Amino acid sequence: MFATITDIKRFAVHDGDGIRTTVFFKGCPLKCVWCHNPESLSARPVMGYYRHKCLSCGVCTEVCPNGAHQLTADGHAFDRSLCAFCGKCVEECPGEALSLYGKRVTEEELLPLLLEDRAFYKNSGGGVTLSGGECLLQADFCASLLGMLKSEGISTAVDTCGFVPRGNLEKVLPYTDVFLYDMKALDPAVHEWCTGQDNALILENLRYLDFRGAKIEVRIPYVPGMNDGETENIAIFLATLKNLTKVRVLPYHNFAASKYQALDMENT
Repeated sequence: MFATITDIKRFAVHDGDGIRTTVFFKGCPLKCVWCHNPESLSARPVMGYYRHKCLSCGVCTEVCPNGAHQLTADGHAFDRSLCAFCGKCVEECPGEALSLYGKRVTEEELLPLLLEDRAFYKNSGGGVTLSGGECLLQADFCASLLGMLKSEGISTAVDTCGFVPRGNLEKVLPYTDVFLYDMKALDPAVHEWCTGQDNALILENLRYLDFRGAKIEVRIPYVPGMNDGETENIAIFLATLKNLTKVRVLPYHNFAASKYQALDMENT
């Protein structure tokens, strides 16, 4: 079985308890105005070109089979329409100015990498977190990988926005120790303004996970001018749940600005 991922982050300390390894999956059903992982939004591969790192050495022009890279009088030019996402330019770029976001992997490829830091998980109360994008858009793969991790005695967490079919939650429930569940807004209109989608399914799924007795850590991104009026109502709603382990308020940051530029995407 294959999945498409964007990155694997080792020694993560903000994706659940303890020291963790986080796998970031490709594709997301929401489009949050403040998204800090824009490379994960599309389910398809994307190429990041970090202009400030480019040495104008011309190596990429030599290895690209489609001529997507050219050296001009104005410097390096990248034609995205010609890119086949083969990754050859990324492998050869001496300035690390190119990043391919979207790699197909199997569970058998991932598992040994995730087990490398087993000692750190054990000593810190950590484990492995599946994140995104939205990892549960690839729920069959997640369930298979989580099952392998559980059989190895590794603690597991699933970071989800909740905007997925209930069946996708069902697939991973038996193998997930804690759900890291995003809450952007309680008011449906505010949620749609912030993310492009209504929140009815998200609230339904959160209630369902609570009903099933799943451990849940709710994470609230706090973005001034967007959802800062929602905090009290979110708290009132969360007080009705029985299986919350934590509620974290996450401060907004704009560290993803360089990613938007590298992907030629509008930084909203």
